[in-house]
Amino acid sequence: MAVPKQHRSKSRQGQRRMHIYLKGTLTIPCPKCGKATLGHTMCESCGFYRKREVIDVLGKLTKKERKAKEKEMASQQGSKPRGELSPEELSRPTR
Repeated sequence: MAVPKQHRSKSRQGQRRMHIYLKGTLTIPCPKCGKATLGHTMCESCGFYRKREVIDVLGKLTKKERKAKEKEMASQQGSKPRGELSPEELSRPTR
């Protein structure tokens, strides 16, 4: 049976395990609605993938839910995408 010849300190154990950890999932904003989605997957909120509508998200909703979803999507399309800055924001000094 294999037995370690020397004691491994907590420091050396930590150095060995330094790269063993879980990485977070990489999400990208949907080009149509701006919600965070996984790469190479359809957007759950608008149903688009690669600039094409894959499923009709509004078709499965009730009339009341559909109206709220259309209102939400319209408000998101009017806002600018995250990451883009206007010229005024670029020229503003940061601290």
